Amino acid sequence: MPDFERTFSLDEARGLLPWLGKCFDAIRPLLDDLEKTKLRVSALLTRLQSNGGPGADQELAEAAKSLHRTQEQIDERLYAVTERGILVRSVENGLVDFPSVRDGRVVFLCWLAGESDITQWHEVDSGFAGRQPL
Repeated sequence: MPDFERTFSLDEARGLLPWLGKCFDAIRPLLDDLEKTKLRVSALLTRLQSNGGPGADQELAEAAKSLHRTQEQIDERLYAVTERGILVRSVENGLVDFPSVRDGRVVFLCWLAGESDITQWHEVDSGFAGRQPL
């Protein structure tokens, strides 16, 4: 049996859904900011390769700081999720697995941000495509 620090009953996992929803609601705009800043950094790097122009170095430094700060904010929120024993499978989609015990073996209760309830589970070795109704 795979070793997880914690397993969740269905009720325990369901009780965390409102909190998880808020976590992913907070992460979503940060991911958008991160993507925009990455595009800005890329454009600034291109600009620097072609003589840059005034202030390009400073703009790049500020964009890099912003990138780092936004990533730290995302990481803090994800750490709050993972430290509870919840497995984050996709940050962008808000896909998580809760280790649980079903018929004496560890399985994952599967939840995707936006779903109102946990209604699916899957084997440890099967992932999202192997989801089955509870």
